[in-house]
Amino acid sequence: MIQKLTSEARATELSQLDGWQVAEGRDAIARSLQFADFNEAFGFMTRVAIKAQEMDHHPEWFNVYNKVDITLSTHEANGVTGRDIALARFIDGIAKSTRHS
Repeated sequence: MIQKLTSEARATELSQLDGWQVAEGRDAIARSLQFADFNEAFGFMTRVAIKAQEMDHHPEWFNVYNKVDITLSTHEANGVTGRDIALARFIDGIAKSTRHS
C-alpha cells in the first residue's frame, strides 16, 4: 500500500517544487500555469498525460484556453504521496521548457 507523506515530509518536498501549494480543503497539492495560447497549453497537457499514463498516476486538471490548473493527490492513500511529488517534478521540468507565467 502506498503511504501518505507526513506533514513534515510534504512541507519539505513542497519547498523544493516550483509554484506548488497545498490545495485548499484537502490533502493535495495544486499549481496553476498560464501559456501563450491554447495550442501551447494543450501540448503541455499532452506531455503530462503521456507521463501520467506511464506512471499509472493521473492528475485532476482543468483547462480553459491558455490556463491549466492541476491538482495532485493519491486517491488510494487519501493524500499526497511520493507519486504526487514525482509527477509534480516532471510537470515542473516541462513547465520550465515552455513559456508560461
